Amino acid sequence: MTGSSRSEQRIGLVNGFAAYGMWGLVPLFWPLLKPAGAGEILAHRMVWSLAFVAVALLFVRRWAWAGDLLRQPRRLALVTVAAAVITVNWGVYIWAVNSGHVVEASLGYFINPLVTIAMGVLLLKERLRPAQWAAVGTGFAAVLVLTIGYGQPPWISLCLAFSFATYGLVKKKVNLGGVESLTAETAIQFLPALGYLLWLGARGESTFTTEGAGHAALLAATGVVTAIPLVCFGAAAIRVPLSTLGLLQYLAPVFQFLLGVFYFGEAMPPERWAGFALVWLALTLLTWDALRTAHRTARTLRAQLDRTGGGVPPDKGGAVREAGVVASGMPEGEPHRAGAATAVPARTGGQDGQEPGPQRRALD
Repeated sequence: MTGSSRSEQRIGLVNGFAAYGMWGLVPLFWPLLKPAGAGEILAHRMVWSLAFVAVALLFVRRWAWAGDLLRQPRRLALVTVAAAVITVNWGVYIWAVNSGHVVEASLGYFINPLVTIAMGVLLLKERLRPAQWAAVGTGFAAVLVLTIGYGQPPWISLCLAFSFATYGLVKKKVNLGGVESLTAETAIQFLPALGYLLWLGARGESTFTTEGAGHAALLAATGVVTAIPLVCFGAAAIRVPLSTLGLLQYLAPVFQFLLGVFYFGEAMPPERWAGFALVWLALTLLTWDALRTAHRTARTLRAQLDRTGGGVPPDKGGAVREAGVVASGMPEGEPHRAGAATAVPARTGGQDGQEPGPQRRALD
């Protein structure tokens, strides 16, 4: 490996840790916005995110995609669905954090890869490897144990996991880059969000102008908090191996879990520990299977290259797709979780609405 490629990989790793670290530490930010309610915070996030990414795209002069999107009603409709689903995801996450349910919110992102796989089987008729079936079954057992522990199903976790998995399924079909995708979605969210903020102001219930300049600045910073990790993720996605990104994705829910237990002091009775242990076992199975399959695929590619004298192997495209897919433990054709690695255009998004699979054309 040359010094230049080692340097690029180090830059990618730093950006990857920064992206997932920020997504993992974001529960520290939302409580700072009180006394604003979850609805007001969500609306500000939509409005200021659009402002931030629009300025970024103006700076780099990347607007050609917008005209293409407007000329394709089906893709535009899918973007609208994605915007609606991520609105639910963002809103539930903000409410959960500010209501003292950080641990349950982290569980949603732990089980999201398992939910994504299950949706691939049910909706896309995907076939799973035995280890993947074992992971999904273990995840289902974990939900049952947690249901007993909570006295009811872990609705917050399930809502976050299913909304984000649905978001990924839709985004896979839209196939837009990270910042472009966020721009399109927040453009759709903008008018309803702005209308809600104006309505709050007319009723005298808005905190934007009544809680001081610092509070207003924090609300405006929701756009930065949404977009900066996405930019770091894009820089990582084009520099580090796909399997590395697939492993880094677990940093965010790990940080959220640790914050919930040790910083916010949320209760963890034995049955809840048991449920989380089963989830972690399922993810271990999934990761082991993904790495094993990725290694086998890479070995096959090397053998094909040797047979063709270093040229392009006949089925390179299929093998590369498989290598990207297995890095996240998903069957081929599956929408990948936020942060799950993929070598082909896939859904975009991650923790708390982050952009899901790395795009090769992500921001440098």
